[in-house]
Amino acid sequence: MSFYPYTDNGGSALAIAGEDYCLLASDTRQSGEDYKIHAGYVPKAFKLTDSCVYAGVGFSADGVALVKRVRQSIEWYRHAHEKTMSTPALAQMIATVLYSKRFFPYYVGTILGGLDENGRGVVYSFDPVGSFEAELHKAVGSGAELIQPFLDNQVNLKFLPEVERTPLPLDVALQIAKDAFTSAAERDTKTGDYLEIFIIDREGVNVERFDLKRD
Repeated sequence: MSFYPYTDNGGSALAIAGEDYCLLASDTRQSGEDYKIHAGYVPKAFKLTDSCVYAGVGFSADGVALVKRVRQSIEWYRHAHEKTMSTPALAQMIATVLYSKRFFPYYVGTILGGLDENGRGVVYSFDPVGSFEAELHKAVGSGAELIQPFLDNQVNLKFLPEVERTPLPLDVALQIAKDAFTSAAERDTKTGDYLEIFIIDREGVNVERFDLKRD
């Protein structure tokens, strides 16, 4: 049997950008191979600044390593420039970090959610080698195939092409996130236990936790 350095610890994450907020949600279950559940509470989303949150889903060890490296770069930037890195600048920095590891990539699906310099919600999604783009909403992880079509329907209104798209109110986005994870947890054994929702607005970052399916 050949050596393979990666494993998929499962889990899902999503982000929705609003007019003056960004919502980022992830479950906390850590799974292994053969339907094993290693732990019920292993966070996948982390606050980086007062206006930015990161979520990484896939190989848990790589997700933790990436967060440590990014936080170190944020601290260096703060000391060098005496200010906090903006969310768009953070997105570019994470892309550079991921690209620097392109020959042995971090095995994670990455989302960055936060506010831009004008206080508007922004969402950036990355592939493992650093390519990234700004989006209105994004889902990654083992439940992404279930969650992304739901977001396309409820957030982007792709079933109503003639309707003008306007940013969702926060309470609607919260309900969509809860519904998406409730449904995904029923069908994806690697998504479950708890749902953590990070709400980023001008006041900072707040976290809410909800129960999900535990079997």
